Amino acid sequence: MMGGPTVTTELEMLRAVELKSRVRPEDVAEPLAISPEQAGDELAALVERGLVAAAGRGFRISPEGKQHLAVLLEEDRAGIDNAALAVAYEEFCVFNSELKQIITDWQVGPSGAPNDHTDAAYDAHVLDRLTSLHHRFQPLLERFGRIAPRLQAYPRRFAHACERIAAGETLWVARPITDSFHTVWFELHEDLIQLSGRTRAEEAAAGRAH
Repeated sequence: MMGGPTVTTELEMLRAVELKSRVRPEDVAEPLAISPEQAGDELAALVERGLVAAAGRGFRISPEGKQHLAVLLEEDRAGIDNAALAVAYEEFCVFNSELKQIITDWQVGPSGAPNDHTDAAYDAHVLDRLTSLHHRFQPLLERFGRIAPRLQAYPRRFAHACERIAAGETLWVARPITDSFHTVWFELHEDLIQLSGRTRAEEAAAGRAH
């Protein structure tokens, strides 16, 4: 985690809030590599501008923030190589199908019942598959960062989730809101859909939803 010297762009912060729906400062601090204090200050500044609204003990993007973010995202998308992204996205979809099966197998045990994680050998096998996917996915992930610089934070986020999983903290496989492997994958997929000029509904209809 980095503190004050890290500069967070308006697009990055608004996108993080949008993707996570309702956040506390610590929820966006990890993915943006800033301190919770800095995240809180930046969120408060966005509240003052009407781009983010307080929501209970957290924050959510406001309608004005969504409109402003849409403009920023389109400006960002205009600068990428669409042909290169289209090729890379098709490769991603192969990995995405594999990841969906791994997450399903993590959540559902070999008997078809919800996985209670008492079968250590079964869980270890699923985690080995997740680790293998992570290693094989690295070259494509690096390509995404070259195509769209905004995606360059994802290797660090995936690596952090894998480090926590390797340390025995298996909530980092698929726990919502936290920067778990599945959460980071979901957010990457959302960014790829947006950068490709697609919609989530179109991807769902094509069988490529999360």
